[in-house]
Amino acid sequence: MANCSNYTEMDQNIIIFELILCIPLFFLGLIFNTVALWVFYFKLSRWTETRFYMISLAMADYATVFTLPFIMVFHYQGWREDVFCLVIEAIYFINMPISIYTITFIAVDRYIAIKHPLKAKVLRSPRKAAISCLFLWLCCLAWMITFGIWVPKNEQRYCFYKNPENNFIFMPIVTVVFLFIPIVILTFCSTQIIKCLKEKQNASLQEEKLTWKAICIVAVNMGTFIICFLPFNISSLVAFAMDAAGDECWQHQALSKTMHVTACIQNLNCCLDAICYYFVAKEFQEAISFKSMHSNPNISQDSQLPTKNSKIISGCM
Repeated sequence: MANCSNYTEMDQNIIIFELILCIPLFFLGLIFNTVALWVFYFKLSRWTETRFYMISLAMADYATVFTLPFIMVFHYQGWREDVFCLVIEAIYFINMPISIYTITFIAVDRYIAIKHPLKAKVLRSPRKAAISCLFLWLCCLAWMITFGIWVPKNEQRYCFYKNPENNFIFMPIVTVVFLFIPIVILTFCSTQIIKCLKEKQNASLQEEKLTWKAICIVAVNMGTFIICFLPFNISSLVAFAMDAAGDECWQHQALSKTMHVTACIQNLNCCLDAICYYFVAKEFQEAISFKSMHSNPNISQDSQLPTKNSKIISGCM
C-alpha cells in the first residue's frame, strides 16, 4: 500500500455526522433501555424465554450507549490510543456479537415454537434461554479479553479510528462467525416462519390480525439486523481485502470514511432494538399498558398467551 500518512486524521465531516447521529441516539438509547431493563427485571411476574433474550439485548445495547459519549470525545479531541481507550473499545465492540446472536436466538426460538411445536416442549424453556444468554456473554467476554491481549497498544493511532490497515488477519473468520453464519440462520428461520404464517388459514379476523402482527415482528427483527450490522461488516471485509491487495491512498481514505459511517449506522441498533422491546415481547406491552393496571391481578394475561399462540402454531403443523 502507498504511503497514506496524510490520511491518518479523522475527517471533520465524519465527526460532525457522528455528533448529529450519536447525541440523540445516546439520550434515546438511555431512556429506552433503562425503561426496558426496569420493566423486564421488576414489572413482570413470569420468567419466559423472551424475557431472558430481551434482557440480554438491552444490556448489550446499554454497553453501546455507555460508550457513545467517550467515542465522540475521542474523535473530537483526536485522542491517542491508550489503556482507557482499549477498555472503552472492548465495551463497545461486545455489543455487536451479543446483539447479533441474541437476535438469532430469538429467530431460532420462534422457528422451533412455530414449526416444531411438539419438540418445543423439550427444546425450549426459560432455563435454557438463560443458559444460552449466559454462555453467549461469557464467550464474547473471553473473545474481547483475548483480542485485547493479542492486539498491542499503539500510541501513534487515534482511538476508535477505523483504519483499513488496522484490520487484523482474522477478519475473514470474524466476518464468517459474526455475520454470515448468523444471517444464514436468521434468514432461514425468518423465511420459514413467514411462509408458515402466510399459509395458515385463519378462522377469524382476530387470528388474522395476530398472524400478520407476528409476520411484521419477524420482518422487523431481520430488518434491524440487516440495516445495523451488514454495512459495517461488509465494509470491514472489503477494507481488509483491499489493504491486502495494496490499495491506493484515495481508496484507503474512502474505505476509512465508509467504515466510520457504517459504524455510526451500526449504533442505530440501540434504538431499533426498542421495536423488539415493544412488539416482540408480549409481556412488555402488557406491563406498560394502562389496561394491565386495571386487569384482575389473579388472572395473568401471560396464561392467555399459549391459547392465542396455539391457534397460530396449530395452523403451521
